[in-house]
Amino acid sequence: MNRVLVVDDEQTLAQNLQAYLQAQGLDVHVAHDGASGISQAENLTPDVIVLDYRLPDMEGFQVLETVRRNRQCHFVLITAHPTAEVRERAAELGVSHVLFKPFPLAELARAVFDLMGIERQRRATDTPAEGYVERRQNRNESFPLQLFDGSWVLADRRRNGASPPGPDDDQLLTGE
Repeated sequence: MNRVLVVDDEQTLAQNLQAYLQAQGLDVHVAHDGASGISQAENLTPDVIVLDYRLPDMEGFQVLETVRRNRQCHFVLITAHPTAEVRERAAELGVSHVLFKPFPLAELARAVFDLMGIERQRRATDTPAEGYVERRQNRNESFPLQLFDGSWVLADRRRNGASPPGPDDDQLLTGE
């Protein structure tokens, strides 16, 4: 069986990734911190580990290095911190697939299947809306996530559903 381990501290996201990858025919397990991810990697021997960069107890790269001491497997790094440093460090460690949150679930499935060397079988039921809510139904809708104070947040949580105000160029330049 093609086994995947998802290591992400965001429980809702981890469950969504698990459900989506299971629907693709994969055996998927979840860990919510680095230590349990390392432990499960030892016991389950996954083919691919989908790994969050920031975990509550350690950095994702620490999990990667610890797992690789005992066994070889492939990694997909997922992160909400799209910095050059993260991408460069991932490349140094041989991580060929880095996905920046938010990302389409189909893109994750493509990366996992690519690393396993499996050609993904397109099904008649493979449609973006089949059982999963897409972030945008069409390109005219605004993107529901906004970068706010260095973190991605739902725009409607921040402003009670109202669209965020336009940028204040003076504030962006001076920070005041």
